[in-house]
Amino acid sequence: MNLFSRYDGSVAFLSSHDDDWARLIDLVGPCRHDPKAAREPYEALVRAIAYQQLTAKAGDAIVGRLKRLFDNSDFPTPEDLIATEFDQLHSCGFSASKIATIKAIARGTLDGLVPTRDIAAAMTDEALIDRMIGIKGIGRWTVEMLLMYSLERMDILPADDFGVCEGYRVLKSLPEQPKPRELREISKPWSPHRTVAAWYLWRIPRERGNVLK
Repeated sequence: MNLFSRYDGSVAFLSSHDDDWARLIDLVGPCRHDPKAAREPYEALVRAIAYQQLTAKAGDAIVGRLKRLFDNSDFPTPEDLIATEFDQLHSCGFSASKIATIKAIARGTLDGLVPTRDIAAAMTDEALIDRMIGIKGIGRWTVEMLLMYSLERMDILPADDFGVCEGYRVLKSLPEQPKPRELREISKPWSPHRTVAAWYLWRIPRERGNVLK
Protein backbone atom coordinates (compact mmCIF):
# COMPACT_ATOMS: atom_id res chain seq x y z
CA MET A 1 0.00 0.00 0.00
CA ASN A 2 1.47 3.38 -0.97
CA LEU A 3 1.41 6.38 1.35
CA PHE A 4 -1.41 8.09 -0.52
CA SER A 5 -3.86 5.19 -0.41
CA ARG A 6 -2.94 4.44 3.20
CA TYR A 7 -4.35 7.78 4.32
CA ASP A 8 -7.26 8.08 1.88
CA GLY A 9 -9.84 7.27 4.56
CA SER A 10 -8.45 9.88 6.94
CA VAL A 11 -8.24 12.49 4.19
CA ALA A 12 -11.83 11.84 3.12
CA PHE A 13 -12.99 12.08 6.74
CA LEU A 14 -11.26 15.43 7.34
CA SER A 15 -12.38 16.82 3.97
CA SER A 16 -15.97 16.18 4.98
CA HIS A 17 -15.54 17.91 8.35
CA ASP A 18 -16.07 21.43 7.01
CA ASP A 19 -15.26 23.70 4.08
CA ASP A 20 -12.03 24.97 5.65
CA TRP A 21 -10.61 21.46 5.89
CA ALA A 22 -11.77 20.66 2.38
CA ARG A 23 -10.01 23.75 0.97
CA LEU A 24 -6.82 23.01 2.90
CA ILE A 25 -6.64 19.42 1.70
CA ASP A 26 -7.37 20.47 -1.87
CA LEU A 27 -4.54 23.02 -1.63
CA VAL A 28 -1.93 20.72 -0.06
CA GLY A 29 -2.85 17.50 -1.87
CA PRO A 30 -2.48 13.90 -0.66
CA CYS A 31 -1.14 13.19 2.82
CA ARG A 32 2.54 12.26 2.71
CA HIS A 33 3.02 11.52 6.40
CA ASP A 34 5.98 9.13 6.48
CA PRO A 35 6.51 7.29 9.79
CA LYS A 36 9.73 5.39 10.54
CA ALA A 37 8.36 2.24 12.13
CA ALA A 38 11.69 0.39 12.27
CA ARG A 39 13.11 2.77 14.89
CA GLU A 40 13.27 1.75 18.52
CA PRO A 41 11.82 4.23 21.06
CA TYR A 42 15.34 5.08 22.26
CA GLU A 43 16.40 6.28 18.82
CA ALA A 44 13.07 7.98 18.15
CA LEU A 45 13.31 9.96 21.40
CA VAL A 46 16.91 11.04 20.81
CA ARG A 47 16.02 12.16 17.29
CA ALA A 48 12.98 14.06 18.59
CA ILE A 49 15.21 15.95 21.02
CA ALA A 50 17.66 16.75 18.21
CA TYR A 51 14.86 18.27 16.12
CA GLN A 52 13.11 20.03 19.01
CA GLN A 53 12.51 23.74 18.25
CA LEU A 54 14.53 23.50 15.04
CA THR A 55 13.86 23.23 11.33
CA ALA A 56 14.03 19.80 9.73
CA LYS A 57 17.22 20.86 7.91
CA ALA A 58 18.94 21.88 11.17
CA GLY A 59 17.82 18.67 12.89
CA ASP A 60 19.12 16.58 9.99
CA ALA A 61 22.50 18.27 10.31
CA ILE A 62 22.74 17.57 14.06
CA VAL A 63 21.82 13.90 13.64
CA GLY A 64 24.28 13.57 10.76
CA ARG A 65 27.13 14.98 12.86
CA LEU A 66 26.16 12.73 15.77
CA LYS A 67 26.31 9.64 13.58
CA ARG A 68 29.70 10.69 12.18
CA LEU A 69 31.13 10.64 15.71
CA PHE A 70 30.64 6.88 15.51
CA ASP A 71 31.94 6.30 11.98
CA ASN A 72 28.52 6.86 10.42
CA SER A 73 26.96 3.95 12.29
CA ASP A 74 23.23 3.48 11.82
CA PHE A 75 22.78 5.18 15.19
CA PRO A 76 24.85 5.41 18.39
CA THR A 77 23.93 2.98 21.15
CA PRO A 78 22.89 4.12 24.63
CA GLU A 79 26.33 3.10 25.85
CA ASP A 80 27.88 5.28 23.15
CA LEU A 81 25.94 8.36 24.23
CA ILE A 82 26.69 7.89 27.91
CA ALA A 83 30.41 7.57 27.19
CA THR A 84 30.59 10.56 24.84
CA GLU A 85 32.07 13.77 26.25
CA PHE A 86 29.98 16.91 26.55
CA ASP A 87 32.15 18.88 24.12
CA GLN A 88 31.79 16.25 21.42
CA LEU A 89 28.00 16.28 21.66
CA HIS A 90 28.00 20.08 21.83
CA SER A 91 30.03 20.18 18.62
CA CYS A 92 27.20 18.28 16.91
CA GLY A 93 24.84 21.14 17.72
CA PHE A 94 23.19 19.89 20.91
CA SER A 95 22.61 22.51 23.60
CA ALA A 96 23.58 21.78 27.20
CA SER A 97 19.97 20.98 28.12
CA LYS A 98 19.56 18.67 25.13
CA ILE A 99 22.80 16.86 26.01
CA ALA A 100 21.47 16.24 29.52
CA THR A 101 18.22 14.92 28.06
CA ILE A 102 19.71 12.54 25.50
CA LYS A 103 22.05 11.14 28.15
CA ALA A 104 19.03 10.66 30.43
CA ILE A 105 17.25 8.84 27.59
CA ALA A 106 20.30 6.60 27.15
CA ARG A 107 20.42 5.81 30.88
CA GLY A 108 16.67 5.23 30.94
CA THR A 109 17.03 2.77 28.08
CA LEU A 110 19.69 0.75 29.90
CA ASP A 111 17.60 0.86 33.10
CA GLY A 112 14.47 -0.36 31.30
CA LEU A 113 12.50 2.85 31.75
CA VAL A 114 12.50 3.45 27.99
CA PRO A 115 10.74 0.35 26.63
CA THR A 116 11.58 -1.65 23.55
CA ARG A 117 9.38 -1.13 20.53
CA ASP A 118 7.48 -4.37 21.18
CA ILE A 119 6.65 -3.33 24.74
CA ALA A 120 5.77 0.23 23.71
CA ALA A 121 3.46 -1.07 20.98
CA ALA A 122 1.36 -2.82 23.63
CA MET A 123 0.99 0.34 25.75
CA THR A 124 -1.74 2.95 25.41
CA ASP A 125 -0.81 6.46 24.29
CA GLU A 126 -1.33 7.99 27.73
CA ALA A 127 0.44 5.17 29.56
CA LEU A 128 3.53 5.66 27.40
CA ILE A 129 3.39 9.45 27.79
CA ASP A 130 3.09 9.15 31.57
CA ARG A 131 6.05 6.76 31.68
CA MET A 132 8.36 8.76 29.42
CA ILE A 133 7.80 12.19 30.96
CA GLY A 134 9.43 10.80 34.08
CA ILE A 135 12.73 11.31 32.24
CA LYS A 136 14.13 14.79 32.88
CA GLY A 137 13.78 16.91 29.77
CA ILE A 138 11.12 14.73 28.12
CA GLY A 139 7.75 16.40 27.69
CA ARG A 140 4.49 15.35 26.14
CA TRP A 141 5.47 16.66 22.67
CA THR A 142 8.57 14.48 22.51
CA VAL A 143 6.59 11.33 23.30
CA GLU A 144 3.89 12.32 20.81
CA MET A 145 6.56 12.40 18.08
CA LEU A 146 7.49 8.85 19.11
CA LEU A 147 3.84 7.82 18.94
CA MET A 148 3.32 9.39 15.51
CA TYR A 149 6.54 8.48 13.77
CA SER A 150 7.82 5.28 15.36
CA LEU A 151 4.70 3.57 16.66
CA GLU A 152 2.48 4.80 13.79
CA ARG A 153 -0.40 5.82 16.03
CA MET A 154 -3.10 7.47 13.94
CA ASP A 155 -4.91 9.59 16.52
CA ILE A 156 -2.21 11.88 17.92
CA LEU A 157 -2.63 15.65 17.99
CA PRO A 158 0.45 17.41 19.43
CA ALA A 159 -1.48 20.39 20.74
CA ASP A 160 1.62 21.94 22.36
CA ASP A 161 3.30 22.20 18.95
CA PHE A 162 3.63 25.77 17.67
CA GLY A 163 3.15 24.73 14.04
CA VAL A 164 -0.04 22.81 14.79
CA CYS A 165 -1.49 25.70 16.83
CA GLU A 166 -0.48 28.28 14.24
CA GLY A 167 -1.84 26.11 11.46
CA TYR A 168 -5.23 25.94 13.13
CA ARG A 169 -5.21 29.70 13.75
CA VAL A 170 -4.64 30.34 10.05
CA LEU A 171 -7.13 27.67 8.99
CA LYS A 172 -9.89 29.34 10.99
CA SER A 173 -8.69 32.96 10.61
CA LEU A 174 -8.43 33.39 14.38
CA PRO A 175 -6.83 36.47 15.96
CA GLU A 176 -4.60 34.28 18.14
CA GLN A 177 -3.62 30.66 18.57
CA PRO A 178 -5.83 28.41 20.69
CA LYS A 179 -4.35 27.22 23.96
CA PRO A 180 -3.25 23.56 23.92
CA ARG A 181 -6.12 22.52 26.17
CA GLU A 182 -8.59 24.29 23.88
CA LEU A 183 -7.11 22.68 20.79
CA ARG A 184 -7.31 19.21 22.32
CA GLU A 185 -11.02 19.80 22.91
CA ILE A 186 -11.51 21.26 19.43
CA SER A 187 -9.76 18.26 17.88
CA LYS A 188 -12.01 15.60 19.41
CA PRO A 189 -14.33 15.48 16.37
CA TRP A 190 -11.29 14.76 14.17
CA SER A 191 -10.67 11.46 15.99
CA PRO A 192 -9.48 8.87 15.08
CA HIS A 193 -7.58 10.72 12.34
CA ARG A 194 -5.75 13.38 14.33
CA THR A 195 -2.27 12.36 13.18
CA VAL A 196 -3.24 13.15 9.60
CA ALA A 197 -4.94 16.35 10.79
CA ALA A 198 -1.68 17.41 12.45
CA TRP A 199 0.24 16.69 9.25
CA TYR A 200 -2.04 19.03 7.31
CA LEU A 201 -1.93 21.75 9.97
CA TRP A 202 1.87 21.64 9.80
CA ARG A 203 1.65 22.36 6.09
CA ILE A 204 -0.32 25.60 6.48
CA PRO A 205 2.51 28.03 7.42
CA ARG A 206 4.46 26.73 4.42
CA GLU A 207 1.51 27.41 2.14
CA ARG A 208 0.74 30.94 3.35
CA GLY A 209 1.46 32.41 -0.06
CA ASN A 210 -1.69 30.65 -1.21
CA VAL A 211 -5.21 31.70 -0.28
CA LEU A 212 -7.07 29.35 2.05
CA LYS A 213 -10.25 31.38 1.97
